[in-house]
Amino acid sequence: MNEARIEADKDLPIIRITRDFAATPEQLFRAHTDPELYAQWVGPDGTKAQIDRWDATTGGAWRFTGSAGGQEYGFHGCFHEVSPTRIVQTFTYEGDPDGVSLETLTFEDLGNGRTRLHGQSLVESFEARDAWLESGMETGVNDGYAKLDALVAKGAI
Repeated sequence: MNEARIEADKDLPIIRITRDFAATPEQLFRAHTDPELYAQWVGPDGTKAQIDRWDATTGGAWRFTGSAGGQEYGFHGCFHEVSPTRIVQTFTYEGDPDGVSLETLTFEDLGNGRTRLHGQSLVESFEARDAWLESGMETGVNDGYAKLDALVAKGAI
């Protein structure tokens, strides 16, 4: 299984995520900007995502909920930059409305239909960063990316 590498920066309250995909940069960009595709892969297994608002353009906003086991969780943010090689957005978990992160995704073309996704989340403090890392976020990240792999493999993207 191709798991994401999740690392904490020792000098800044940043989490970095790196993962390779058997997909082109264009496919990964589309998976992150098309709301119908995004809802199919985001989050841990067993979670259903419902997109409430999705304007994946520079200056646009987004909101979705994830539900599992009778519980619902909301997330929202703004797209600050959307280009074929980079997405910059804010991310807020509505259960912690004061916690806003600045997220940057880049798509590195490795050739031969492979892409390395680089993600970076800048949070407000080292304590917040450590809480994210201890929350079990790696399960959601890895389950979601495995679902994204499956969508690419079956030609849905």
